[in-house]
Amino acid sequence: MSYHVNEKGYYGNFGGAYIPEMLYPNVEELRDNYLKIMAEPAFQEEFQELLRDYVGRPSPLYFAKRLSEKYGANIYLKREDLNHTGAHKINNTVGQILLAQRLGKKRIIAETGAGQHGVATATVCALKGIECVVYMGAVDIERQAPNVARMKMMGATVIPATSGSQTLKDATNEALRDWINNPVDTHYIIGSVVGPHPYPDMVARFQAIISEETRKQLTEKIGKPNPDYVMACVGGGSNAIGMFYHFLDQEDVKLIAVEAAGKGVHTGESAATTALGKEGVLHGSRSIVMQTEDGQVIEPYSISAGLDYPGIGPQHAHLHTSARAKYVSITDEESLEAGLQLSRLEGIIPAIESSHALAYLEKMQFKGDETVVVCLSGRGDKDLATYMKYFGL
Repeated sequence: MSYHVNEKGYYGNFGGAYIPEMLYPNVEELRDNYLKIMAEPAFQEEFQELLRDYVGRPSPLYFAKRLSEKYGANIYLKREDLNHTGAHKINNTVGQILLAQRLGKKRIIAETGAGQHGVATATVCALKGIECVVYMGAVDIERQAPNVARMKMMGATVIPATSGSQTLKDATNEALRDWINNPVDTHYIIGSVVGPHPYPDMVARFQAIISEETRKQLTEKIGKPNPDYVMACVGGGSNAIGMFYHFLDQEDVKLIAVEAAGKGVHTGESAATTALGKEGVLHGSRSIVMQTEDGQVIEPYSISAGLDYPGIGPQHAHLHTSARAKYVSITDEESLEAGLQLSRLEGIIPAIESSHALAYLEKMQFKGDETVVVCLSGRGDKDLATYMKYFGL
């Protein structure tokens, strides 16, 4: 079975490009050119140079000794939190902006939830001197204030989305509207493995650097490229796809994707898409979506702005239904406790998104010799106010 996209833009039953006619030229231009441009030696040279000298790659693969002792396994953390801007998001924004420049685009728009993708987009736009507009839910603007300040500091215009739940879904809607109205000079940098084809595949390819490095680093550290388990948190799912990418065809590697259960999967305040969703179309692709009986999107909830999304990338939907990866969920409370634990055991404060993946270690049974890699997708600076409020620090 193939876990990658086919020539029609589908992963099994999921994917495609369900878009209004006015967006068709934009998406077709990307589809016709992205692989060609990405394969150009000059593109790859500039991309790799920026990843190395600007982003700070390769990100370390860190053996978490005290965490390993606690859980009785060899636990490694892939330190995407050490990238410039504090998360994995910049891998994709660097790639997409180089692509947009080669397509002659003069203006960049983006959506953001936790603000990490918005910051990464604003960063690279500043680097390249390109106009940047970021759409962000009004609720997220409030709970991720430091990231909003960073975007503005770098010259981006931040526009609040005030419809619906005023979170990531609504910001995405606003960004799509902008793109429809500005089709010629504007490139929309989608931050996750969602949206119409070719976005899920394009973003996955830019994030695949995570698993590519991990296999090399494991070979150096333990003498083989494959761990027993690879784990990552999932909202739309870009850090998880990047972490899984080069392991997808390695059937001996177990893949675990951790969604946000919010206040509990069945409380009505959750973002556990694979547990609650069914097949449907959201933001331009067919995937698994949280929806009512008559197909209206259900508002998701998570304490982490980056996992607060009512769908999941189409590649994830395929990995879930084919059982190649196991999709589980963790509550707000469990994730916060895991974040505090990592801070106290290893001196690393993780983003609350990443803490969801760490929290699932508590529910696993290890024999004692397994190798586990957890993607630490972002750092916790942006979440300090939430941690402090919860723990009364």
